[in-house]
Amino acid sequence: MARLLADHGLAPRKTDGQNFLIDPNTVRRIVAAAHLAPDEQVLEIGPGLGSLTLGLAAAVRRVVAVEIDAGLIRALHQTVGHLDTVEVVHADALRTDLTGLIAAGPARVVANLPYRTATPLLFHALASPAVSDLLVMVQREVGERWAASVGDASYGAVSVKLALVAHVELALTIPRTVFYPAPRVDSVMVRVTRRADAPSPQRLERLSRLVDAAFSARRKTLRNTLAAVATRDELAVAAARAGVDLGARAETLTAGDIVALDAALEVDRDQ
Repeated sequence: MARLLADHGLAPRKTDGQNFLIDPNTVRRIVAAAHLAPDEQVLEIGPGLGSLTLGLAAAVRRVVAVEIDAGLIRALHQTVGHLDTVEVVHADALRTDLTGLIAAGPARVVANLPYRTATPLLFHALASPAVSDLLVMVQREVGERWAASVGDASYGAVSVKLALVAHVELALTIPRTVFYPAPRVDSVMVRVTRRADAPSPQRLERLSRLVDAAFSARRKTLRNTLAAVATRDELAVAAARAGVDLGARAETLTAGDIVALDAALEVDRDQ
């Protein structure tokens, strides 16, 4: 790995959190955990030097690897350029229409996400109707926050927003020793599967605003934080209808509570 970087005049950039997966056994664990079928296609965001790309290419009919770093693009062409099943795309995945990169049929995302932009990338991928599900590597703290439930110390707004659209679970623990250079934190693979009853994009935007308001001041009660979205009387009526205790704090709210409260507020607005 160090030799490949040197051949292209590259070095891991700490500012970008560049830590490259170098352990073949970990690649095999990730590919196995993805439960891929030979006729599927995979979207890989942030392939780096292509270690995981090679493993994915051996398991599916097509891999689209999206890399933002021009230097790494050159290295990728050396490691996977000979494979007809791999398409390397030089682009910023966060600013790219992912649906446009995917050929007919759905794609599954399997990737070691850039840690600094992992959460925005996750929601960007979920916004693409062509992405069916994701198995992604992130910093352990981030993965735990994504998968957290009411009562967990890491439970927060992002936990609720994700629960509105997907089922989230920690699939694998990845030690720091399988990277070059080794990061200061351990990582996890997180499985994100779309909910069949996920709200429409328009309603999700409204629900997300409600979540942001609820969690805007964690020490305050919902009666205070939600004052930004409705009058005190409207909140009281809607909360009673939804079964939400306005005297509680945001960390007691489930995704179902948010959906019920939003529906109750809409009823009041329509009357």
